[in-house]
Amino acid sequence: MKSIDEIKKAVCNAIDDNSEKIIDFAKQVGQNPELGFKEKETAERVAKFFNEIGLNCKEGLALTGVKAKLKDKNNGINVAILGELDAVICKDHKDADKTTGAAHACGHNLQLAAMIGSAVGLKLSGVEDNLDGNVTFMAVPAEECIEVAYRQKLKDEGKIHFFGGKQELISLGEFDDVNIAMMMHSSKNTPEPAVGIGESSNGFLAKTIQYIGKTAHAAEAPHEGINALNAAMLGLMGVNALRETFRDEDCIRVHPIITKGGDVVNSVPDDVRVETYVRAKTIKAMNETNEKVDRALMAGGYAIGAETIIKTIPGYLPLRCSIPLNNLFKENCKEFLPEDKILNPGHFNASTDMGDVSHLIPTIHPYVGGVSGCLHAKDFKVEDYHAACILPAKFFAMTVVDLLVNNAKNAKNVIDDFKPVFSKEEYVKAMNQYYK
Repeated sequence: MKSIDEIKKAVCNAIDDNSEKIIDFAKQVGQNPELGFKEKETAERVAKFFNEIGLNCKEGLALTGVKAKLKDKNNGINVAILGELDAVICKDHKDADKTTGAAHACGHNLQLAAMIGSAVGLKLSGVEDNLDGNVTFMAVPAEECIEVAYRQKLKDEGKIHFFGGKQELISLGEFDDVNIAMMMHSSKNTPEPAVGIGESSNGFLAKTIQYIGKTAHAAEAPHEGINALNAAMLGLMGVNALRETFRDEDCIRVHPIITKGGDVVNSVPDDVRVETYVRAKTIKAMNETNEKVDRALMAGGYAIGAETIIKTIPGYLPLRCSIPLNNLFKENCKEFLPEDKILNPGHFNASTDMGDVSHLIPTIHPYVGGVSGCLHAKDFKVEDYHAACILPAKFFAMTVVDLLVNNAKNAKNVIDDFKPVFSKEEYVKAMNQYYK
């Protein structure tokens, strides 16, 4: 039986031996970005890579998801390493798709490469018989909650139920056999090798608002119309008036956009559309703020006499990372990084559907360096592929070793420390209540 250090060394050597192939995978995905629930080519690349290293995989999960296991039989505790298939819309990015505007300006191609790299290390090193459990590698669709109308169409057609990939996979049962989950995200403006050990993030609800008024000639007979744009502006002013009631510790963010402001300038607008997210650090704060926002938006329509139609869809739950699992991950980071490059970023004000997973099973979501620029921005750029995807592949694979050697003692401790907020059934019921 090999020692833990020998197992980890074999895993890291296998990743190093295949580092060029892993980095090339990251570059290919980065140059061919696809949007959520449309990641056909990216999913095919993942499945092909799995097959090449001897992993059997399931495809077409939640339309495009791919899932492979280190061992064909589910033996004991199962640890999942995740990567995301989709890109975000960022038309000004140098690698953006000229037709769709899709770009990997959030580093999901690097996530996938880290997941692929950990699979390479754990499979090609031949250490699987030393692990008292199993490992699942999951390429998941549609983390970016965008193109809401398209996803509503998919829902109406019965092709999906939830708008986020991990939500959909949870509801489909693809996490039923997973006990622990790990995934990374690129860290903004961190070109050097570094890791941020994340603790929490905001959750959010997504909303579409339609104000329906009555058209009339804007100059000759505005008194005969009902101005839906005025209703929308009053509603948004009401939301802004609420901001002083938002507590700092709840990290609330409400950031609406008007997606349709009218049709022609000389007609009173009778159909105005708004979209917004309501974000907060806790489910309680998220729900309370959502009720406030609904009241303000409804008041705008009431003041003008317009009809107000608000549709709320379940966004993502706040992220809550497992401290024992974070600690194991951090110790492995120390093997390759100095202490001053292992950071504590604290709370993340954006959102991820990894938060939903973290309400069911122990989960971590570290932030990895090697990139410059801001997330979702045209200046996002990979500066160091080794730091951005090879190092995290090693960190995840080494953490798996820690979890599953010695009769999976560490994995059992992580699970025993965790208190789930929901069962799967409770989660699906709770999320369905947001549809209204």
